Amino acid sequence: MWKAAFVFYYQTSTQAEAWVIKRLQLILEGKSNSVAPGMGRSATLPKLTPQERKPVDTCARYLLNNAKYLKYDD
Repeated sequence: MWKAAFVFYYQTSTQAEAWVIKRLQLILEGKSNSVAPGMGRSATLPKLTPQERKPVDTCARYLLNNAKYLKYDD
């Protein structure tokens, strides 16, 4: 999640921290299936190159592939 945040924000920014916190909260609420596509859209809108968006895609793919294990709300 942090590597994905650093695609959009500087590593020392409070915005990166807020970005991660928001998505982790959603995952803990059992909404990982909606976090992943949102991350993909966030990387598509600014027209990032495949290399630039790789951490975002990796994180989103992890969330989708492991959604059945990320049921923290249960």
